Amino acid sequence: MNRHTNLLGEFLRARRELVTPESVGLPQHGVRRVPGLRREEVAMLAGISADYYLRLEQGRDRNPSVQVLEALARVLRLDDAGTAYLLGLGSDSPRRARRRPRKETVPAGIRGLLDSLTQPAFLEGRYFDVLAANAPATALSPRLVAGRNRLRDVFLDPAERSLYPAWEEATASLVAGFRESVGTDTDDPRFIELVGELSLVSDRFRRLWARHDVRAREGASVMLDHPQVGELTLNREKLLVSGSPGLLLVVYHADRDSDNDEKLRLLSSYQATPRTPAPDVLNTVDDCLGSPSSCRLTST
Repeated sequence: MNRHTNLLGEFLRARRELVTPESVGLPQHGVRRVPGLRREEVAMLAGISADYYLRLEQGRDRNPSVQVLEALARVLRLDDAGTAYLLGLGSDSPRRARRRPRKETVPAGIRGLLDSLTQPAFLEGRYFDVLAANAPATALSPRLVAGRNRLRDVFLDPAERSLYPAWEEATASLVAGFRESVGTDTDDPRFIELVGELSLVSDRFRRLWARHDVRAREGASVMLDHPQVGELTLNREKLLVSGSPGLLLVVYHADRDSDNDEKLRLLSSYQATPRTPAPDVLNTVDDCLGSPSSCRLTST
């Protein structure tokens, strides 16, 4: 059986294990052999039979009603994003025929908008690929360029990881947003490749993915530790791109006239400044300053 065929059961089991008896008003007696709630406890609190709930977890019943799913969402303490995800899992069986995903392209208007913005901004695809970015975004992080993937970079690139003082919190939010973005479309080769790769090489990603956390892709405050300007606290907005499902325009901005605003402007000026020649070239230039007509620039 394909490991992705019982998404509903996997999600119910993972979320059940994260809910403590105390949080739902159940007394705790003796030693519990399972983390979180027992199946029969979830069933009792949701008002359904234990046998029916067992069939849901095992994938033997894949057509629960909306009322049952909403009751389970309440027991499992899901927020709006988690509830919407659960409802989507319940309505996805039997599995629908999948159409080949459309290639994600950058709308011409968005490309022009990126170039006109003075704030760091980039276009993010549904699998968290960077599809386009402006110069201020690249100044904020050299990994914010077309062709990179935010999941790979934040988990696997040491320089990107060092940007986030609260890296564990940032990765938890990133993975939960990724699950919400992908939804039930887990047959796509791009998804399988990305999750498989990260699960193999990152213990942190593997643990977070197993939790089945879901979080809406929305704006938030983010703190960075930038190698050039130090600590930065920015507002990160995520804006839907009309006519392009799954694409978000991500914009970073600082509170007006704050220290963070000044640091952002400083970063933009770094990006606009021509790059300094490499040290070996500089030494040759210095050597030639005394007699420029008689020397030839070389680099090693």
